Amino acid sequence: MNDDTARALIDAARLAAKNAYAPYSNFAVGAAVLLSDGSVVTGANFENASYGLSLCAETVALATVNAQGRFREVVAIGVIGGRIGHADTAPVSPCGRCRQIINEAAQVGGRDLPVYCAGAEGDEIATYALSELLPHAFGPADLGIA
Repeated sequence: MNDDTARALIDAARLAAKNAYAPYSNFAVGAAVLLSDGSVVTGANFENASYGLSLCAETVALATVNAQGRFREVVAIGVIGGRIGHADTAPVSPCGRCRQIINEAAQVGGRDLPVYCAGAEGDEIATYALSELLPHAFGPADLGIA
């Protein structure tokens, strides 16, 4: 992956975050998933009054990819987040649950996915391999599936 790919994913994630439904945390998150053919699928966080039922942007995007039958085609993901109405610039990274869900896509696709992270505003992009964000991950390979 290159800087242009990272920037394009972050831009798509920022656009997706505009659709976040976050009345409880007031923290909008957007995610953009790059597929092997170059197409991008996005998601935004979707909160619920019963907090445990809320969905993270990464989960929304990856579930959409899966619904299209393209889960094995995930090659990278971009994530942005920040407080609504603030100019947050520090990169945010996926929560633990999302790291586990991203790991599922990584193992099913046989790739150590790059994860690009940014704040809601600003130019800084932190780049990680998923294996850095979730070392010693448990996934389909541990069950003899991937």
